[in-house]
Amino acid sequence: MYLNHLLEQTLSTVRDTGHFILEENRKFSAEDIEYKGKNDLVSYVDKEAEKRLVKSLSEILPDAGFITEEGTADVGKADRYNWVIDPVDGTTNYVHNLPFYSISVGLMEENEVVLGAIYEPNRDEMFYATKNGPAYLNQQEIKVSSVTTLEESLLATGFPYSKFREMPAYIDVVQDLMQQTHGLRRMGSAALDLAYVACGRFEGFFEYNLKPWDVAAGVLIVQQAGGSVTTFTGTDNYVFGGELVAGCAIRPDLMEVIKKHWYSGKDY
Repeated sequence: MYLNHLLEQTLSTVRDTGHFILEENRKFSAEDIEYKGKNDLVSYVDKEAEKRLVKSLSEILPDAGFITEEGTADVGKADRYNWVIDPVDGTTNYVHNLPFYSISVGLMEENEVVLGAIYEPNRDEMFYATKNGPAYLNQQEIKVSSVTTLEESLLATGFPYSKFREMPAYIDVVQDLMQQTHGLRRMGSAALDLAYVACGRFEGFFEYNLKPWDVAAGVLIVQQAGGSVTTFTGTDNYVFGGELVAGCAIRPDLMEVIKKHWYSGKDY
């Protein structure tokens, strides 16, 4: 498979879909909001954007399957290649007209992400990478931060919108890190948080209750930018494991803080 040629077509598709999302945001209203569950918002924009992505990506790689947030694809998961799509990562921001949301598209070959693209249409920023190649932001190669200590770090995280029984441990982690770092930010798009780690705007990112479409593209971009990604316990099941820690050289220290509270024997 020619990843560079595939990447070029993918980026064009993602950018076109981003322009659609941005244009629709100008006329979006509260009446367009739907609920998949408690605090789990969706709109016609998410669904239409996903349909556009599925249609175009099906033409780019006809044998691939799909793992999508909104379930609009007629084709399910395939044995070898699968597109992992979040058409609007940060839907809550989107419906409240907060300009921090993105499209996340990853391509997996069996259990490995081999291509990733994250597009933030408000700033026209495209983050992307392929397996064994550099990571880029708008054609400029990017690297993770050179910071080596938590004390110099700015971190990102995400508040869960479900599974609130884990909140006490999560709050303990946040409280600890607030006293050891430059601060924490909760931006509302895990895909963009990972992209910002990749380009050095954040030194690290952690979150639980994640889905594959939130992170598939982002983890590859972080890795190709020189960072590392694991689950909270240090395994490599970060795409489907529901939790991850990503970062530059500070990631092991960040993990130690998380593990101190998250796996302290408390029964949540």
